[in-house]
Parts: sequence; structure tokens; C-alpha cells
Amino acid sequence: MQGRHHHKVRDSVAAALDGLEDGMTVMVGGFGLCGNAEALIAGVVARGVRDLTLVSNNAGAIGKGLATWLRAGIVKKVVCSYLGTNEDLHSRMAAGTIQIEVNPQGTLVERMRAAGAGIPAFYTPTGVGTVVEEGKEVKEIDGRRYIMERALPADFALVRARKVDRFGNVRFFRTARNFSPVMATAARTTVVEADELVDVGAIDPDDVHLPGIYVHRIVEVREHEDPIEFRTVRKRGGGAA
Repeated sequence: MQGRHHHKVRDSVAAALDGLEDGMTVMVGGFGLCGNAEALIAGVVARGVRDLTLVSNNAGAIGKGLATWLRAGIVKKVVCSYLGTNEDLHSRMAAGTIQIEVNPQGTLVERMRAAGAGIPAFYTPTGVGTVVEEGKEVKEIDGRRYIMERALPADFALVRARKVDRFGNVRFFRTARNFSPVMATAARTTVVEADELVDVGAIDPDDVHLPGIYVHRIVEVREHEDPIEFRTVRKRGGGAA
């Protein structure tokens, strides 16, 4: 039973990234540093590929996660929805060393979902009358204007999961799920970095967040840094001094 699905399991990060080449489009799950596939992100740098198009919410933060790709100079374009406090992204955009395509966050997700569902394009009211509209087809439907947005597919999707069985059924950890299930459907090759690899049947079917049919490779990575961008503690309430 275990051996039948063993073809998806790789014994190293390098093996899990086999076939990733220069110029490819790579989706990477994670919201800032939450839910980062840390070992796979490092493995891409080690692989030595260049000129990647990165699809990510905000391409890392505080010099960690996907910011290491920016610092290594392996990205030619970033498709994202939030630049925020990512100084590595800001500085490279200002210098013109990489292209930046900013999408409204819901539009970014729907573009990926559409790719996974085989839908080539869709109409959305988000961004009408703003810079988002520039260069895109606009259509009036029932008296309202809509922008046509195209599906966004990828060559690879790199995602992190809490628990994965050998067929690739995935359970994420709370908000670390973020963009990962949608990205997994939109890529030709989806690689899952698993905190824990378990046997088929160990995850209750009702607890599967991403069906294994969308997963092509699995690599188990037990140790992670899981850095916190901004640590906030609750302030004590008022009262007399």
C-alpha cells in the first residue's frame, strides 16, 4: 500500500526540484513569512536557476524567505499583491532591476484559481477606473464596467504543509494555508514541503485541505525556522498608576 504511492516522495529537496529551469514561472505559497516552504526556497537558490518569474503575495520580508531570491538576483519579474515592508522588493523596483506586476489580492487568487479550473479569463469589477485597468479589455455587463483578467498558470508551485500522506493529500496549519491550495491547482508541477509525512489513511478525509491529485512531489522537512516578522504582545489595560 505504501509503496504504490511512493513515487511522489522525494528523499531530498534537490530531487524535489528536479526539472526547474531558467526562465520558469514559480508560484510560492506563504503570506510574508507565514507558511513559507523554507527548504524549497533555499533549494531554488542552491540549484542556480535564474530569470524566474515569481508569483507570490509579497516575495518575502525582512531579508528572509523569498527575499533571498531577490538578493541572489535570480528573479526577473514578480507578480504580487503587496509590496508592504519588503525593502528588497522596493529597492529593486526603484532601481529597475526587476519587473513588478501588482494585482489586487482577490484578483491574484482568482487568476490562479481560473488557471487551475481551465478558465482562460474572467471579468471583475475590482480596479475599474484605476491603474489596474490600464492596457486591459473593459466590458460593460448589466450597466456595470468590468476588467477582463487572464488566468495565471505556472511551471512549479512550492507550498508548505503541516501533514501530508504518501499520495499527497494535504493538511495545512491554520493561516499558513493562505494561497497554497489555489497555487497547487495552477501549476504543472506542485511540490509540497511537509512538516510530517504520514501513511495513506492517517489523515481523515474531512481534514484534507488539498487533494493529492494536485500534488506531484513531496519532501519531508522536519525542522523549520518559522520566523515572526513583527512580534506583538498585548498591552496591559488602563487603571490607576
